[in-house]
Amino acid sequence: MKIESLELSDFRNYEALELPLFPGVNILCGDNAQGKTNILEAIYLAATSKSHRGAKDSDMIRFGKEEAHVRVVHEKEGLSSRIDMHLRRHKTKGIAIDGEKLKKAGELMGRIKVVLFSPEDLSIIKLSPAERRRFMDIELCQIDSFYLYNLANYNRLVMQRNKLLKGAVYGQDLTATLDIWDEQLFSFGSKLIERRMSFIAQISEITGQIHRELTGGKENIRLSYVPSVTLEHYREAMKSARDRDFRMHQTTVGPHRDDLVYIANDIDLRKYGSQGQQRTAALALKLSEIELIKRITKDTPVLLLDDVLSELDETRQTQLLNTMGQIQTIVTCTGVDEFVKRRMKIDKIYRVENGRVIV
Repeated sequence: MKIESLELSDFRNYEALELPLFPGVNILCGDNAQGKTNILEAIYLAATSKSHRGAKDSDMIRFGKEEAHVRVVHEKEGLSSRIDMHLRRHKTKGIAIDGEKLKKAGELMGRIKVVLFSPEDLSIIKLSPAERRRFMDIELCQIDSFYLYNLANYNRLVMQRNKLLKGAVYGQDLTATLDIWDEQLFSFGSKLIERRMSFIAQISEITGQIHRELTGGKENIRLSYVPSVTLEHYREAMKSARDRDFRMHQTTVGPHRDDLVYIANDIDLRKYGSQGQQRTAALALKLSEIELIKRITKDTPVLLLDDVLSELDETRQTQLLNTMGQIQTIVTCTGVDEFVKRRMKIDKIYRVENGRVIV
């Protein structure tokens, strides 16, 4: 998998951009707040239909404009394909592949596989459970279309059930109605739990191998999936939680409450790990994403690095730089000294200045 080019129109601070990209290492260099990360965001958007910053479509449209366009041309097994994305301030985004409009944004997932690594990802272990669930969901959606289908339906059902709970009149008997909703939730939710369990088992093995290399064999890490409810007690737990759900006006049981725990030498890194241990684990996790995508899809993802090298010590930098040399990488930085010092092969350096890229 390779991205051949990126075109932007009125996206963030770019009025217009045509950017060719090379198969190896592409460096976007420039001062802060010039638009380097916006380029990575556009590529990530074209791959997943979402901003890695959690931004709304309207937030990504250039100030004073009503719409923006993103076009990515990518190549796989010698065949080129084009993804066009049309962002509109007051309407749903439009997406097309080779000129054919998609009915749902979810159909885009997996066509371009990306792994994005930013300084914020170094804190994923100590962030909220929602961030760790997001990690699981994004990776699974890229490698498993059935998971994407089940997740979309499950999220829709949770929203509808919550709406019912918020609108319920006190004392109203909704038992029969909730029985119907809960059976549907169980159907989709149980599939999510099963797939997440399998995914965590796979990625935990790979992460453990990489982590041992990073720590010189001093630490053994494993990932532990922590579901809010077990499959065996799922139906019963939903019924038992109904009074609480009515009080809180939300669904309190299900995979939308799951978490992921990182254990190194029997220590919970979120609670007791040092910052260095947490960062090493986060790097191992990101590198394991790349390997897992390779194993499952027989494809190579594109690596997007957002000014993350400056946040790593020399040992972790070396591991990441070695990975960069094996796959297409688009990296942002304020200077190229580190790459030059290590005599790394660089295919292209671009200078980014105030929404312009100097090729």
